[in-house]
Amino acid sequence: MLPTESPAETHSTPQLHHIEAQTSLVERPLRTLKSGDAFAVMSSYGDISVAGGTPEGLFFRDTRYLSHFELLFDAQRPLLLGSVIQDDNAALLVDLANPDLYLEDAEKAILHNTIAIDRTKLLSGSTCHERIGFKNFDRISRRFRVDLRFDADFRDLFEVRGARRERRGSVSAHVEDGVAVFKYLGLDGLTRRCALRFEPPPTRLVPTMATFEMELEPDERASILVAVSCLEGDQSSATPANAFIHAYRQARRSLRAFEQEIVALNTSNALFNEVIRRAAADLYALMTPTELGLYPYAGIPWFSTMFGRDALITAMLMLWMEPRIARGVLLNLADQQATSFSATADAQPGKILHERRAGEMANLGEVPFKQYYGSVDATPLFVMLAGQYFERTGDIETIRRIWTNIEAALDWCDKFGDLDGDGFIEYFRETEAGLANQGWKDSHDSIFHADGTLAQGPIALVEVQAYLYSAKLSAAELALAMGRADKAQLLKEQAAALKQAFETSFWCEDIGCYALALDGQKRPCRVRTSNAGHALFAGIADPARALRVAKTLISEAGFSGWGVRTVLKGEARYNPMSYHNGSVWPHDNAMVAVGLARYGMKAAAVQLLEALFDAATYQDLRRLPELYCGFLRRPSRGPTAYPVACSPQAWAAAAPFAMLGACLGLQLPARDNELRLVDPILPAFIESMTLRGLSLGSSRFDLALQRHGYDVTMNVVRGEPSGDARIMLVKSL
Repeated sequence: MLPTESPAETHSTPQLHHIEAQTSLVERPLRTLKSGDAFAVMSSYGDISVAGGTPEGLFFRDTRYLSHFELLFDAQRPLLLGSVIQDDNAALLVDLANPDLYLEDAEKAILHNTIAIDRTKLLSGSTCHERIGFKNFDRISRRFRVDLRFDADFRDLFEVRGARRERRGSVSAHVEDGVAVFKYLGLDGLTRRCALRFEPPPTRLVPTMATFEMELEPDERASILVAVSCLEGDQSSATPANAFIHAYRQARRSLRAFEQEIVALNTSNALFNEVIRRAAADLYALMTPTELGLYPYAGIPWFSTMFGRDALITAMLMLWMEPRIARGVLLNLADQQATSFSATADAQPGKILHERRAGEMANLGEVPFKQYYGSVDATPLFVMLAGQYFERTGDIETIRRIWTNIEAALDWCDKFGDLDGDGFIEYFRETEAGLANQGWKDSHDSIFHADGTLAQGPIALVEVQAYLYSAKLSAAELALAMGRADKAQLLKEQAAALKQAFETSFWCEDIGCYALALDGQKRPCRVRTSNAGHALFAGIADPARALRVAKTLISEAGFSGWGVRTVLKGEARYNPMSYHNGSVWPHDNAMVAVGLARYGMKAAAVQLLEALFDAATYQDLRRLPELYCGFLRRPSRGPTAYPVACSPQAWAAAAPFAMLGACLGLQLPARDNELRLVDPILPAFIESMTLRGLSLGSSRFDLALQRHGYDVTMNVVRGEPSGDARIMLVKSL
């Protein structure tokens, strides 16, 4: 019997897994750092949770270890001069100065800006390192006191997001051999400790404060080093405070190693160069080394962990620049692929991971995300990426390694993804604690009919059928490479049948767009959304209808001036301030842009790239956030921020690279050993650009591109060819 969900089952708990927004993340600039499974969210001062009500903290494996850290100068907050994350995201740099002190006492008075204070903070593994420097710019000796106040609450990330819990473990604090230690005995049986070490030793140390009495001669400098270690389970040794220099050098060294592998972009537009440098640094920061290769964690603060869909799409968007990301994602997700049934995890054999968590609430089953598979699109996207990776690299060894996983994923699509046998993948959740909607728009109200009523499942999303079509064709090519001609033929036939059924069931002539979804009764949700653009991205759309979709999305109702809205203006649930029903997402726009370019609509793709570039120039650090509001663009101001958007976010950072590759018509088929630029076009804000280190097999090339109106010329600046590698500039008649 086909599973169904009643309205009560699907939508009775709209706040489930909701991210509370009592305080906006854009109310004051926040600074983020990440290393492996640890990340930190701090104020511009480099402090943590001084104002309260924010996601600030030092987190490790989905637990907030350090919940408060504050620097005081003679019991006063210093003056903020400036604060910035380094261009490569290696460290947070903060410049402070003393406030006016003791003005009523002429002998003790210290005028503001007498003592310069600089803070350098970075993460290395599960330790946060800090160097606090002081310099006396007065002409006489100055004595002052520095207090560092700190606390640890060990709250689960889902608690920080707003979840309520009836019970928690116990927290204790003590000082041991000059180290301040907080200990949490969790309900999951794990002991978690936060240990703070200092160099030089504090004048006074209690469990929640370290005090330093300092005296500086004129022009004299002094420093305090701090190491905050997050220790879980059997981890025992806290990192020494004097490891700061080694950690800083190692962070910079790792970044340089990553930069040597990735394609280096440089353009004639200095602002765009800032945007892409920050995007590349964000991607590096979110890359997490694993035994199976690099894996991009989704975003900070809410999604700094392994997500299937996010990583798959990030890898696709970055494939022309750095195929190693795709390999790491494929190997990791193959390793995490479901092999059995679990209703509580929404898992069936062959299904690809949605999300993995390591916090106390996940360990106890209070949230289902310890190893959660409630994602309908990750499985076809996995096969789709495998095909794209093989086309880009010709790496048959990796394909052989995951071939059984690819076959299991295809079996899931045909069996458990399509329980009614109509050829479409549908979703329904098997646990009420899971996600009600399981596509990328997973808000409780994101799938609806033209009158605004919420669709009841099982639901077949438009983009998922597009991914499945591409996955079948990709798998057919992989099957041929594996010597399975019979399998390849079957997959091609299935793809052709799916395409025909898709056009029949999803096209809505009256709205000039593909339906958002089919509900449990196979009724189309006749709503204009950006989801339809993913049909172009995956290539399932009929060419004539693709043109109609493009016109719909780029219309005044769809295009805000900052990008295509998730739901077009005029639809029943349109709200430019919503998470999924009218906002603008950079990765969504990148996928639409790739789709537009695929169908020859390069000018429209350039329009989206220009919009995202303009939006980025208004963002703090020139960083594209997870999303922003979909209000119409207004003169002399940037886009309206979404209050709890993640920043950085992996697929947002990857967006400008994918859009640029699409506009250039860049193709790198390993089978043909050709690097092609097909009908390249550059936006008006770029006159020229260079691509350095573009790889094709064992060959590497440096290309110089020049725009001449609507035309683009290319020169090979440097080439290290292998065999008969070719570079081609292809222009249609």
